[in-house]
Amino acid sequence: MQEPPDSPRRWCFGCGDRNPEGLHIDFEMEGRRVSGRFRPRETHQGWPGLAHGGVAAAALDEAMGWAMYAAGAWAMTARMEVKYRRPLPLGEDLLVCAEVTRDRGRRLEAEAEVRTPSGEVLAQAYGLFLRVPEQRARELDASFLGDGAPSRGPSISEDGASRSFNLRSRPS
Repeated sequence: MQEPPDSPRRWCFGCGDRNPEGLHIDFEMEGRRVSGRFRPRETHQGWPGLAHGGVAAAALDEAMGWAMYAAGAWAMTARMEVKYRRPLPLGEDLLVCAEVTRDRGRRLEAEAEVRTPSGEVLAQAYGLFLRVPEQRARELDASFLGDGAPSRGPSISEDGASRSFNLRSRPS
């Protein structure tokens, strides 16, 4: 499934490529696990030379949100707990990954972490997400994927069915 050029996702703070202040995380999906890279910039500064803690939280939340999508759910964050291990440096590539760890119908749980390319853990998170109602899931499909969103088997809301396509195609 190719994402339409006017998809609202393009303006997302976490993953949008059109948001000038955003993190521009480019995610890849492998089953229920997602991973992406980002580079905090001066506009994300808290202390001199370091990203604001909210940037780490935003990257972790974004990754867990993508993990929800990879697991076949449109879901929103209900609760998130962040453990800050080390500050995020500005101007350096960082990795963020997440996966759904538990699916309890309407409630899903996920874990995420931000690491340096050498593997040092900078921040970790646990999140509780709630699936959106069926009608809202259909609206999100149409909004993000366009009116030509594929018809698929079971729905993606409360029943936990998986998606058979990605939000956007990645070039090889």
